[in-house]
Amino acid sequence: MRDVAIVSFAQTPSWRRSPQDDVEMVQSVCQRAVEGSGLPRDAIGFTVSGSCDLLIGRPFSFVMALDGAGAWPPISESHVEMDGAWALYEAWVRLQHGDVDAALVYAFGRPSCGPLPDVMVLQLDPYCVAPLWPDAISIAALQARALLDAGRATERDFAEVVARSRRAALDNPDAQLRGDPTPDALLAEPTTTAPLRRHDCPPISDGAAALVLVAGDLARRICPRPAWIRSIDHRIEPHGLGMRDLTRSTSTTLAARAAGDAPVDVAELHAPFSPQELIVREALGGLIGPETRVNPSGGALAANPMMVAGLSRLGLAAREILEGRARRALGHATSGPALQQNLVCVMEGER
Repeated sequence: MRDVAIVSFAQTPSWRRSPQDDVEMVQSVCQRAVEGSGLPRDAIGFTVSGSCDLLIGRPFSFVMALDGAGAWPPISESHVEMDGAWALYEAWVRLQHGDVDAALVYAFGRPSCGPLPDVMVLQLDPYCVAPLWPDAISIAALQARALLDAGRATERDFAEVVARSRRAALDNPDAQLRGDPTPDALLAEPTTTAPLRRHDCPPISDGAAALVLVAGDLARRICPRPAWIRSIDHRIEPHGLGMRDLTRSTSTTLAARAAGDAPVDVAELHAPFSPQELIVREALGGLIGPETRVNPSGGALAANPMMVAGLSRLGLAAREILEGRARRALGHATSGPALQQNLVCVMEGER
């Protein structure tokens, strides 16, 4: 296997409604990511993106967004109709082929453009679940209730996750929600979809992110401290909500098994709802130690640009290594209802 590293990362702020269109967002982050890598543009051998046409309500929006990435002279390009974290996985696989040494990965999403509850239903089992038309918050509430009924968490645990996320976001200029609430103040707020309160749910965010992956000796030449990908995998669980234990994330555990049990210094977890962070942390086992800084950016509870938030978790974890604040970092991304599919990537700052 070739050594592959993240050498640069860029993201837009997370807006409730973006002042930029898709092309403008993509152009801004791609330009900064490529410039930050130190590579000339023609050294990028592969470009791959993640997005979802349904968020914007028009077909092939990812093709239009290529204007921002730059498709002339002709480039080798691919796209996944998923969070950009899975585009990163495709780029990592592409670099293993050995015929290119650098890849540009980007993702964008503007969920503010359409009726998000209606759009999210389309990812559900079309026979048994989608006809009931449950919204994403109701499904997350079902998962939270299962966690409470199993005696594995309390509503105070949920509030403590939110309080820590909001405080961490005070230092993140790209976050959408930030503050310094106490768990008691959060618990005093009414439930919206019991047992969830509004702050237990992610904000609706528009945004984009991009990063550059580089292989082997080229990464060592251009970057003083590359974030080397030591393990990366993704796993999916059954589509039917009744066919799995919603209080556990078996797919996260399976995706992390190649990373071993040595605790990481920092972990960016893609947990859009506060109870999900508790489930993911447990699933990661020994990778999350007592000294691990979890979601120092504030996580998805502070900013959740759809199709981007997972890629941002990986990029922000890599940034901790690139800027010398961590030696070993973990990025996690999720997709689908109730943590259906999960990707785990562990990076290190030295060989």
